[in-house]
Amino acid sequence: MQKQKIDWHAQAAAMQFDGRAFINGRRVAAQSGATFECLSPLDGRKLTDAARCDAADIDAAVAAARAAFEERRWAGMAPAARKQVLIKFADLIMQNRDQLALLETLDMGKPIRYSRSVDVPSASRCIRWYGEAVDKLYDQIAPTADTALALITREPVGVVGAIVPWNYPMIMAAWKIAPALAAGNSVVLKPSEKSPLSALRLAEIALEAGIPAGVFNVVPGYGHEAGSALALHMDVDCIGFTGSTKVGKLILQYAGQSNLKRAWTELGGKSANIVCADCPDLDAAVAASIGAIYFNQGESCNAPSRLFVEESIKAEFMAKALVMLPDFQPGDPLDEATVMGAIVDSTQLKTVLGYIASGQAEGAKLLSGGVQQRTESGGYYVAPTLFDEVNSSMQIAREEIFGPVLSVIGFTDLDDAVRQANATTYGLQAAVWTSDLNKAIQTARALRAGSVHVNSYDEDDITVPFGGVKQSGNGRDKSLHAFEKYTELKTTWIRIG
Repeated sequence: MQKQKIDWHAQAAAMQFDGRAFINGRRVAAQSGATFECLSPLDGRKLTDAARCDAADIDAAVAAARAAFEERRWAGMAPAARKQVLIKFADLIMQNRDQLALLETLDMGKPIRYSRSVDVPSASRCIRWYGEAVDKLYDQIAPTADTALALITREPVGVVGAIVPWNYPMIMAAWKIAPALAAGNSVVLKPSEKSPLSALRLAEIALEAGIPAGVFNVVPGYGHEAGSALALHMDVDCIGFTGSTKVGKLILQYAGQSNLKRAWTELGGKSANIVCADCPDLDAAVAASIGAIYFNQGESCNAPSRLFVEESIKAEFMAKALVMLPDFQPGDPLDEATVMGAIVDSTQLKTVLGYIASGQAEGAKLLSGGVQQRTESGGYYVAPTLFDEVNSSMQIAREEIFGPVLSVIGFTDLDDAVRQANATTYGLQAAVWTSDLNKAIQTARALRAGSVHVNSYDEDDITVPFGGVKQSGNGRDKSLHAFEKYTELKTTWIRIG
């Protein structure tokens, strides 16, 4: 039986929005009464007013989280019991799939096809995976002499503050809250002011699933108000941050200025994608390179925005790439046929257009795009943009753009390509395409990045860690390694005899 097509415009017109904070199990306005507007990047229309929370609201959320932790409402539950609640949480996310997907698209601008098929299921899978993992983690007994029994146990850190960005609101939230909750912590989540609505709905769903009041709190607001108050709070034991390198540096400073809380940062990227002449499948390399840079409107920290192509195949590569660009023209995000949606807001639109102007001014060759589109909609859209003849000193090759802009750099010597790839302050992700196994391994070892793909780009799984080196941050999301961020090691030494 053919699935009935959803009228997303009708659903959007009927949707009710609630921008109030979620603290101690209920929706509340900011204590000051202040709000900020949530505007949809699709057409610039106002969705709702969100609570503009500040230090007073952070105090209330942290107090609720601390009380829940000290009373062991959640931390005191057996891991198998927490597992069942988290699995129910994951199930309820999928039951609310259409509503969550629509919130994500209206608030952030990504195509509904991806909000529904990627973002919501990914968030659900993440929460389910950590729920299923938590009762399978064992502690240790140290190999001491017979006169002692030394137990090495992992315990929850306590109150976890999480600050997440606007580009993948649900996925980034899930990557933080799932391992933190699974380990028994209480959480205060500060979503981006540009896309807070899906996180607020997740908190309601978590309560419905059985996560006790106070264990999971969501406090919307601006970074310099709510975000800084959370990172500076003396009763927050750990802060997990995903966002810009500039703000990440502040987070580390705030941790030091306050209580030396654990601080884990997942920051920006300027990822290099190296295609050698002996690439095993040029069509696949083109498809992956183009698809990855324009996915999510280029608003991905790990987007392969620097493309190094060996000169002997560069002309063929570029011809194939240009043929693909019409498929990525921005369209109505509520149309399921659309593959590239809107830039998140007018500020980011200006930033992207400014980088495009910089590339042209510095002499890069604009082969396609470079202009704003769908201006009649009232929203914020940029054509897929492709620059050739870029060199590594140009601003578009050095700085993170966070938009649909690809810079192509030719090379004749692989060692030089790797040197240029590493000549950046970032180190999040990279890739190399080659049929030579020795070359692949040697290049992967030489590239300074948290993840290196060989003959693919951006393929991953919840079972592998995600994060970077250098100024791409110090933390790792996903995999069992994430538990290391949200637990403390304790030694209990028992004297025998």
